[in-house]
Amino acid sequence: MGYQAIIFILIFVGVILMVEGLYLVAFGKSISSSAKVNRRLSLLEEGKDYEEVLTTLRREREQHKNALQFPIFSILSKKAAQANIAFTPRALVLVMVVVALFSLVMLSVFTNANFITRLLVASVMGGGGVYAWLNHKAKKRLSLFEEQLPDAVDLIVRSLRVGHPFASAINVVADEMYDPIGSEFGLIADEATYGMDVVTALDDVAERIDIQDMRFLAVAVAIQSRAGGNLAEILDGLARVIRSRFKLFRRVRAITAEAKWSGWFLSIFPFAALMMVNITNPGYYDKVALSPFFVPACIFVGIFLTFNVIIMRALVNIKV
Repeated sequence: MGYQAIIFILIFVGVILMVEGLYLVAFGKSISSSAKVNRRLSLLEEGKDYEEVLTTLRREREQHKNALQFPIFSILSKKAAQANIAFTPRALVLVMVVVALFSLVMLSVFTNANFITRLLVASVMGGGGVYAWLNHKAKKRLSLFEEQLPDAVDLIVRSLRVGHPFASAINVVADEMYDPIGSEFGLIADEATYGMDVVTALDDVAERIDIQDMRFLAVAVAIQSRAGGNLAEILDGLARVIRSRFKLFRRVRAITAEAKWSGWFLSIFPFAALMMVNITNPGYYDKVALSPFFVPACIFVGIFLTFNVIIMRALVNIKV
């Protein structure tokens, strides 16, 4: 049993690596070329005009919106939109099917579980592997966006103080900063150029990115557009607040890092110990398993382990 559990874990890790490999094979060249500055500028360098670039970026950003209507794919689609994954919704479903079939083959070769169990586990690995990969990509991109945002706001403030209008200041950020913020602000600038209200464009990005500091920026600009005032001073104060919050988040993460790792260790260690005992001595629990108290005791221990995970998570989940 312990040996098979390790096989399941190794296959799941292999599934995630397989999804990353498929993505690099399909889009690795375009990703590497866009990483030189940002995707918007890369498209412009290819000779496309601003309208074509706007259409392309809009299509990439909005291709997962329709999939949000389907409950099964809504979570995947939201993560895909946040990570700006080049896979279309249909391609994501195809990847899930391919990964599930791969998992089924691996489970059939390396385990002796019955077919129904292998089929269910393979299905979970197909969906879970793609979700884990998307979640990692989304967290990485949002974290970088959050780190770039104070510098972007500072750049907007400096542009406003030398006399540029707000839309031009947004365009400066789009031309000077790397992705992800470069292309996202470039989309705002291009939409404003072709007639969309800049406040609406900011709201759309804030809704898609789903970062609180970006919402603060959108709200600040919206309030200033209605009530008036010195936008440069407002955004200067906002930049200081965002940077202070970012430093505070980093400090909280550093303080709670040891407790988080301790919580993970205490949660995983009982299962790891159980696997090692089963591998080194497969018959160790055979006599105990015949006792009528064995199953209730397992349930009791499982409940306590679940409470352990919940309590440890609550202790280190500090709201800032």
